[in-house]
Amino acid sequence: MDAALIAKCADPSLPPAIVEQFISAVGSDDPLAVTVNADGRLVLIPKPRSPDQAMGVVKDYVGHAIVRVGITQFPADVGVDDASQLQSDMFEACANLRTGTGIFAKVARIVTKWYGRPTNKELLPQLVDDTIYAWKTGSFEGDNVFRASDPGGPTFFGTRSEKRAEGTDPVAPPMESEDASQSAEPDKATEAGMRIDLSRIGGQK
Repeated sequence: MDAALIAKCADPSLPPAIVEQFISAVGSDDPLAVTVNADGRLVLIPKPRSPDQAMGVVKDYVGHAIVRVGITQFPADVGVDDASQLQSDMFEACANLRTGTGIFAKVARIVTKWYGRPTNKELLPQLVDDTIYAWKTGSFEGDNVFRASDPGGPTFFGTRSEKRAEGTDPVAPPMESEDASQSAEPDKATEAGMRIDLSRIGGQK
């Protein structure tokens, strides 16, 4: 990931190193990448060669499957009520990075709040890992992270969110259902509950 692109386009509450880790773990090096999961299975699709082709694939599947797009692989239906509202800039690198990292930062605040907003920076790797895991599965502690409101507060140990918990979340809820978000990997929600040892940190919801 180009450092200049991160500096220009990524959510400022995320350190560049975490953005790079995020993209490396869940993203794509192809701005036209489209990933479709239906009924827990990856759907094989022809590789889009243009934004128009990529948008065509998205419109074919959005609302019926989990569709993720671009370099951050965020759910294509975030912030839209129907396919007619989809914007082709989701396949433009800077716009995709801006939207994707903005959503990732919100998920990070959800995870950080659940951990009790700790101050021990040795927990940062665990917080980042759990946020990436939540991004992959769409769920954290049984809640759909893409549908959830932004709780505000610190993003990991960095910049505090300017959004108030009771305020309007600029990223509207997606059409992707909680059940659908878990269908691609049906055992993940259970695994997430098992893998976090609350006794280590005194975490709280």
